[in-house]
Amino acid sequence: MPLASHKFSISCALLLAFCIPGTADAEVIARKSVSYFDIKGSTADELDAALNQSGPLAMGSSSHHPGATKIRFGGNATYSEENGRCYISGVKVTVDTEIILPRWRDRRHANKQLSMIWDTLAADIRRHENRHVEIARQHARQMEQQILSLPSAGDCDALQEKANEVTARETERHDADQARFDRIEAINFQNRMQRLLYYRSRQTGQP
Repeated sequence: MPLASHKFSISCALLLAFCIPGTADAEVIARKSVSYFDIKGSTADELDAALNQSGPLAMGSSSHHPGATKIRFGGNATYSEENGRCYISGVKVTVDTEIILPRWRDRRHANKQLSMIWDTLAADIRRHENRHVEIARQHARQMEQQILSLPSAGDCDALQEKANEVTARETERHDADQARFDRIEAINFQNRMQRLLYYRSRQTGQP
């Protein structure tokens, strides 16, 4: 799940120069890192308890989670004036994401069945958090395109206000999409894990 510590800010850099409208520059910079928290246990119950005790906390929640993604948006827009009109001359949107994943320290003491269960769960956690990253990147691209397509305004303050409205609206849509994804994943978790465990057991030949 995404940690609710992300925020977006578009700063205004007013460029008082002549430019040809329609030649604005746009860029989306996406950066991703991965960090880990350690858990211990030699049974499924112990691993479950360790995840519930040591997993990351989402902002505004007292529940620990088996994985999380920190998301932070940023960026800036530049503006140019020509013939009494203000135009968007450049947009740069950044999205920094940090995936937080569990790392099992007692694997060498576990049996093959528990290792298979862990591998299945760990792979699903990683897939889930990577999807949060992709959702954030999709909204960063949408934000960039929407700001870039803003029509000219009579002054740059008015155009900056329009850009701020775009960032606020797209941030709300991003949050809603992330929450919707989490809800769907939670509903399907048991069936998904049973299916994944079945396929993995067939591949490894374990009962």
